Amino acid sequence: MIERYLVPVTKLFDDKAEMFALFSRHFEGVTTEQFEADLNRKTWVILLKENKVIQGFSTLHFYEAKLDNEPVRVVYSGDTITDPSMWSSSALAQGWVAAIKAIHQGRSEKLYWLLISSGYRTYRFMSIFGKEFYPHYDRETPPTIAKFMDRLCREQFQDYYSREDGIVRFPQPQVLGDRLRDIPPEKLKDPHVAFFLQKNPGYIKGDELVCLAEVSVSNLTRAGLRLWHSKVPLSIPFPIDS
Repeated sequence: MIERYLVPVTKLFDDKAEMFALFSRHFEGVTTEQFEADLNRKTWVILLKENKVIQGFSTLHFYEAKLDNEPVRVVYSGDTITDPSMWSSSALAQGWVAAIKAIHQGRSEKLYWLLISSGYRTYRFMSIFGKEFYPHYDRETPPTIAKFMDRLCREQFQDYYSREDGIVRFPQPQVLGDRLRDIPPEKLKDPHVAFFLQKNPGYIKGDELVCLAEVSVSNLTRAGLRLWHSKVPLSIPFPIDS
C-alpha cells in the first residue's frame, strides 16, 4: 500500500539519502552536493512510500509574486521522480494535488504552477491536469502570461534562462537515463508529446522547458477534477505555516 507524506525540507533527515539513491538511478551525472543544494532551495517534499521504502517524490517551493500588479502565489515544482513500478499509478499526482490544496487552503490569491521539464512525461501531466497551460501546441501564450513567465524565470534561473526559446540550461544539467530519455515513436502521435519535442529538442542533454498553469478548479480538466476531489490520505506530520 502506497502512503503519501508532505514533509518540510528541513525535517527530511534520513530520507535525503534514500531520495538521492532513487533519483540517481534515473538521472545521470547528479552529485550528492548538487542534489542537496537544489533540495535546500525548496520548502516541501511529497514522499511516496511502500513498506517504508521511498518509491517516489516531488519537491515544491511556494512564494509570493505579482501578476498585473495583483498579488499571486507561485508553486515551483522541482525534482520529481518515481520508480518505474509506479508509472501506471496516480499516487504521485494524487499526492501532489492533495499537498497543493493543504498548503494553499485559506488563501485568497490566485495560485500558479511553475514547472520546468526535461522529460515528456512531466510535460504531459500539464495537459492531464489543466485546460489552459503554456506553452501549448494549439494556442499562443497570452502576452501578459508570457511576460509573467519571463519575469519568474529571470528571477528564479537568472542567466541559465533563455527568453528566446523558453528553455533553462543549467551548467550541470540533470540528464535522464537511457530508459527515460528516449521517446517511443508511437508517443509522437500525441500532439502534446510532439510539441514538447519540437519546443525542447535539447531535452536529451538536460534542457528544461519552462511551463506555467493556473491552479484553480475552473482550469481543471475532467481528470484534474477527479484528482482534486479524490479523498486520498495525505500524512502531514508537521504543521503547515502558510
